[in-house]
Amino acid sequence: MSDKQVIAFTEGKVGVIQLNRPRVMNALNRQMVAEIVDQAEAFDRDENIRVIIMKGNEKAFAAGADIEEMMKETPLSLEMADPFSSWDRLMLVKKPLIAVVAGFALGGGFELALHCDLIVAAENASFGFPEVKLGVMPGAGGTQYLTKAMGRAKALEWIWLGEPMSVQEAAHYGIINRITAPEMVEEEAMRLAVQLSEQAPISVRLIKEAVNKAVDTPLMEGLYFERKNFYMLFDSQDQQEGMQSFVEKRRPTFKGE
Repeated sequence: MSDKQVIAFTEGKVGVIQLNRPRVMNALNRQMVAEIVDQAEAFDRDENIRVIIMKGNEKAFAAGADIEEMMKETPLSLEMADPFSSWDRLMLVKKPLIAVVAGFALGGGFELALHCDLIVAAENASFGFPEVKLGVMPGAGGTQYLTKAMGRAKALEWIWLGEPMSVQEAAHYGIINRITAPEMVEEEAMRLAVQLSEQAPISVRLIKEAVNKAVDTPLMEGLYFERKNFYMLFDSQDQQEGMQSFVEKRRPTFKGE
């Protein structure tokens, strides 16, 4: 019997990564994070895959880190293992990443969702960083992602208090993209993924690069970066196909070339 903690499969041009530790609400340990990142990178390399979905189950996307594993750590063991380096690799995935969140996305689970490009959430989804109640703090990007999303004061309030955030509050701060009924959340995410998979792949990739650049750079630097990517697309066959199909009033067929 396999001891893999992640299930991966494909649906057309969409690669799906399913977290698979239901007995512990998909609590994230090092093995699971490594498997998630390895699979995301494998889908990123696969020319037949254009979009990646990451999901848990109806009760939890991931209810946090594996506390039993973390209790054994020391500053030196953490420094030597460098567990967050795996999370850094997730930031380098070029294809769109969509998180499907039903139930809890807390602590590391919330950070995992925030590492994705888009979040589709069920009406029963709950987000938050409860680490302060354990005497620690977010360590996989929570303080950075949340601050960029909602600003310093509100991020401090949420992380200091460690209280759960409803799906409506998360939507108010622009953290999630779509809300739907729990029984429809996976279908809605797949519908979005299929729409993205039909777009020009190189354009999608360079748009992701430019938008990510906008988060961390001054305006003029971001504008120059955007301009460079815009020019580069005029060397692609997809650009020729897109514009020719527009003139001919037909649906384009993009090949990622």
